Amino acid sequence: MSHFRTPLFAGLAALALTLAACQRHEGPAERAGKAIDNAAEKAGNEIEKAGDKVKDAVDDTKKKGS
Repeated sequence: MSHFRTPLFAGLAALALTLAACQRHEGPAERAGKAIDNAAEKAGNEIEKAGDKVKDAVDDTKKKGS
């Protein structure tokens, strides 16, 4: 069984090196897309926080009215 390990590990190492060498560099469109994604995520988080604050305020008002 051990005689199969050496070629297997050599093949895996060659595959890892090939994949590492094939990393593509981001162009301006990819960077712009990531920036848009990040901005949309941040905006979504802020909207969620604002919604939570409104919900808390409504809950407080309901408690005071009871």
